[in-house]
Amino acid sequence: MQKKQSFSNSKPKKHFNSNFKGKKSAPSELTKKIIKAYDRHEKFSGQTRVSSNRYKLYIEYDGTRFSGWQQQQNSKTVQGALIKAATEVFKDEKIEIYGSGRTDAGVHAICQVAHLAVNTMLAPEIIRLKLNDLLPHDINILEVEKASPQFHARHDAVGRSYVYVISKRRTAFGKQFVWWIKDRLNIEKMKMAAKLFEGKQDYISFADKDMEEKSTLVVIDEVDVSEKDDLILIRIRGSHFLWKMVRRMVGVLVEIGREKLSDKDLLFFLTNYTNEPAVFTAPPSGLYLEQVWYKEENYLKEIQLPINIVNRFKRR
Repeated sequence: MQKKQSFSNSKPKKHFNSNFKGKKSAPSELTKKIIKAYDRHEKFSGQTRVSSNRYKLYIEYDGTRFSGWQQQQNSKTVQGALIKAATEVFKDEKIEIYGSGRTDAGVHAICQVAHLAVNTMLAPEIIRLKLNDLLPHDINILEVEKASPQFHARHDAVGRSYVYVISKRRTAFGKQFVWWIKDRLNIEKMKMAAKLFEGKQDYISFADKDMEEKSTLVVIDEVDVSEKDDLILIRIRGSHFLWKMVRRMVGVLVEIGREKLSDKDLLFFLTNYTNEPAVFTAPPSGLYLEQVWYKEENYLKEIQLPINIVNRFKRR
């Protein structure tokens, strides 16, 4: 009797391992395409850049529902939503989407910058319209422009700024966009302490460990504390930022405003390694990636705020 030919060595490789017990349904065609695009994205992001047209994306998003910017297999992320939309628009073309930096879960962006590398003849405005049609309501591409083939959203950025928004009053509508603090804060003490952050310093005490970061030295150009109606705005401008660094800087400034910490405590945190600033980490709800700029681009001096924040906290 003739033996049946074995195909045991020709089974396709599985992309994901699932711990799900029980009957599994076959993945849809769209799911297969997204997995395929994700695999290509991972391959090309860490190695050679995709040989194709390159576009610069300006993106705003409400980070409340997302587990941060960076793609994760089992979590809803901003980068993941963009890759999913791009997969539908560009079908089987190789795509690369890379942001200027990672934002944590719950953190928002007034203007994140990312690059899209894809082989397409579509005009930038058509790309914007097509992607926005497929993106969820809390992610919006503001503008798409053609970029040089060598442009990289993260590596080419020369500076970034974050704005943290504190509310001095209780709000029924903006809880996910501000940090409401009941205590009266000493704004003048916060302003004076903020200047101690400026310059090149080691921020190891203000950051969680991140294997991708080779150094904890950061150049902070400016830390400004101001008031606008019922809001306290803390704007931090620098070369780059470490994981959770901005939220811990804000948390320490708030404790100084509460007069529970002093300038001397802040100087100690900056010159000695300690985990104490982690206790004061501000919630993500009030943090916004405000601007990212590149060579020959102007930094906008006026603080940028989302429309909903400006309107909801104006004094009547």
